[in-house]
Amino acid sequence: MTLPADWMGDAASGQKLKAGVWQDLSADAGGIIGHYRIYDSGGSTCHAQGTVSEAGGGGDMILDNTDVNPGQSIALNSWTLTEPNG
Repeated sequence: MTLPADWMGDAASGQKLKAGVWQDLSADAGGIIGHYRIYDSGGSTCHAQGTVSEAGGGGDMILDNTDVNPGQSIALNSWTLTEPNG
């Protein structure tokens, strides 16, 4: 999934919320999504990682559906980056 150019909102109270639409119109592979990693634009350095779930599942990142088939559209519903001491 390629993120929008302005992919995070302004920081407030030790948190940053996702900004814009985070969507992949065609999944490359199928399976159950259980974690994520956010890489730099070159795809070599991981800057963030965590768990994924559907709403109510307790994941760090919430997707509309974690059971994905090849070619299926994926939409990110919510993700918040929280400063550890915030």
